[in-house]
Amino acid sequence: MQVLQVQLEVGADPAEVGRARRWARSRLTGPGTGVDDALADTLILIVSELVTNAVVHTGSPAVLRIQLPAAPGCPPGTVRVEVADASAHPPLQRHADREETNGRGLELVDGLADRWGWQPEGEGKRIWCEIDPHAPAPAAAYEAAVAPEIQGFALPQGL
Repeated sequence: MQVLQVQLEVGADPAEVGRARRWARSRLTGPGTGVDDALADTLILIVSELVTNAVVHTGSPAVLRIQLPAAPGCPPGTVRVEVADASAHPPLQRHADREETNGRGLELVDGLADRWGWQPEGEGKRIWCEIDPHAPAPAAAYEAAVAPEIQGFALPQGL
């Protein structure tokens, strides 16, 4: 299967996050991508979080890359999103309190992507994530793993 890789250079200005979202949406919803609306929405959210982290936490430009299957008429395969920035500091996944207005980016990516990680790149790093459109959703995977053990179990009335 052919793979299409597209790339956008993002400036250090937080306003660039909106431009990155619009650019990614235009690439994900083009003909022959095989990306449906729900998957595109998930990927746009991931792009937004990763680009925001790169721009806000490093104060320097970043590079956004998206790799997706490009064979027209084929079902989508793994989609990969990468953001490279100039900071060598590893990403830190936080668990923000309810009142906090930030700190949820990597937690969202962790919940939405099938896999994510990071690696050093030159003087900086590359954060990546992958989504397999045909993999079961987390809830479906959980139910498939647990359901055989609890079949036939009924809750008492009144609960």
